[in-house]
Amino acid sequence: MKSLQLLSFLLLSCIIVSGNTYEGNKKEALGSQSEHTTAKKYQQNLETKFRLYTDTAEGSCRVFVNQLETLDKCGFNASLPLVMIVHGWSVDGILESWIWKMAAALKSQHNQMNVIIADWLTLAHQHYPIAVQNTRTTGQEIAQFVEWLEESVQFSRSNVHLIGYSLGAHVSGFAGSFINGTKKIGRITGLDPAGPLFEGMSPTDRLSPDDANFVDAIHTFTKQHMGLSVGIKQPVAHFDFYPNGGTFQPGCHILYVYNHIAQYGINGIAQTVKCAHERSVHLFIDSLLHKDKQSTAYWCNDINTFNKGLCLNCRKNRCNTLGYTIREERLPKSRRLFLKTRARMPFKVYHYQFKIHIINEIEGKQIEPAFTMSLSGTKEDAKKLHIPLVEGVTGNKTYSFLITLDTDIGDIIMIKLKWEGTPVWENIWDTFQTIIPWTKGTRRPGLIVKAIRVKAGETQHKYTFCPQSIDNIHLHPSQEKTFVKCEDHFERSI
Repeated sequence: MKSLQLLSFLLLSCIIVSGNTYEGNKKEALGSQSEHTTAKKYQQNLETKFRLYTDTAEGSCRVFVNQLETLDKCGFNASLPLVMIVHGWSVDGILESWIWKMAAALKSQHNQMNVIIADWLTLAHQHYPIAVQNTRTTGQEIAQFVEWLEESVQFSRSNVHLIGYSLGAHVSGFAGSFINGTKKIGRITGLDPAGPLFEGMSPTDRLSPDDANFVDAIHTFTKQHMGLSVGIKQPVAHFDFYPNGGTFQPGCHILYVYNHIAQYGINGIAQTVKCAHERSVHLFIDSLLHKDKQSTAYWCNDINTFNKGLCLNCRKNRCNTLGYTIREERLPKSRRLFLKTRARMPFKVYHYQFKIHIINEIEGKQIEPAFTMSLSGTKEDAKKLHIPLVEGVTGNKTYSFLITLDTDIGDIIMIKLKWEGTPVWENIWDTFQTIIPWTKGTRRPGLIVKAIRVKAGETQHKYTFCPQSIDNIHLHPSQEKTFVKCEDHFERSI
């Protein structure tokens, strides 16, 4: 227990250094809009460095506010949209490798855009609470940069897309709120927006839907430790995505921290945190690199409901695409969307809801069977899928659960359901027959699976499957039954 507490303490130590929570308002922290407008034209030495991404050996070209010649020198095209990448808190004071990967992905897939890296390392490479306070300053400087573009080259703020990671997500939010005038910037994407000193704060003190015409966020590491989380758990956007529930990510489980410590020493803790926290970044990059494998997420109240497969509904815009190609829609209230992903790129999986109608004939006995299922599709087959029943089988009931597949198997045409394990109930039945011999010849009780309903999340197709043999519908341990698509009258009868 003590080692677990020590681990939690060390984990948080990698995220925040001691400091008190701050209070304040976005506008009050840096003065009124009129003061900001008056001062901005004379402030040239900004802490934030604006680096236009290029495919040269240097990788970027620096643009200076109030120096128009640098726009021409760097090749900024005012007729094209601007995507600005905003990094987060910096431990070592250098730009992380993911920044260049994202910039390259943006340019390679969407060449008709300007990609700028907002380098605020001098303000981000501080103790965490100080860096938090500096997010406001950086937000103001980004707002000033956009206003300068508007005044200098008639660039429209509606063509600006800020992509902010961790603290950078809140920096982007402050930039959106600080910008002068009533019109908003086009879009802000928050990649696992930072949680410490932001969780529970008012919308004016963090990223919020009011900061741009459209705001989306991806939450990948919101697991609570000692009352704090690395990423913010609460919704902060029009669409908030929670891959795998938003706590841990496949391949990044906290249990791996000991392996990481063995490999990296004390830095192994940071590696474990980075894996899940930074997964938001790589999910976004994935959406750029794999246009044919866009991940779909579904509106749901919580991950437990989602794991039952009850939320795979795309009617009335209840689902959306995670990442760059999201459907932009302003909503009066934040919408939480859930999805499952793989442990590596491409992250897309295919979601299926299964509803199995089971009758337990073994009277007064709750059974907790282990089922596996094999699917035959028009493209591929999927074998030996574990069925995650979270409750025992009793009476006459329908059980719902979620299954995900890494590959597209096409339309499902046949299902094989197997009750795994030793035939213990046969032994019980034989014993029962020995005690009461007049029951010999009577059919032994088992499970009757009347129907299996399937809904494919990605295609929204629905299927109903019935036993292939109507005369042999009982399922016993170690047995496998085949189910085929029902005719219409079967589907109406269940």
